[in-house]
Amino acid sequence: MDRKEFLLKGTAVCGLASTITFLNSCSKTTPINFTIDLANPVNAPLLTVGGYVIQNNAYVRKTATGYVALSLICTHQGCIVLYRTGSTPIFACPCHSGTYDTNGNVTGGPPPSALIKLNVTESANVLTVTS
Repeated sequence: MDRKEFLLKGTAVCGLASTITFLNSCSKTTPINFTIDLANPVNAPLLTVGGYVIQNNAYVRKTATGYVALSLICTHQGCIVLYRTGSTPIFACPCHSGTYDTNGNVTGGPPPSALIKLNVTESANVLTVTS
């Protein structure tokens, strides 16, 4: 194999490996399972209706009837959505411009379905959030 052929084949293999790595990173989902200590001052927003925290790729909000949690993994290709505050807060996917409302419903772009709702249980000032 001459130098030119080696460089062409090496470049092709590296390009294929990079593409596979990129596609895998966009489509992998990790189970969500964590706890939130409500006594910790960092989590103080969760003591007031409408308050929220973002932890472990999840959005957790206090409602009048309890807690709601959403996975921040876009249902289109698995990118992490960003929470944008403003007159109408939304979740926006930086990868393909998908958007969701604060209840996780799709409001625009390519996502095929709503953000995944997570289970939230409360026991002795600790929230447990699971997928």
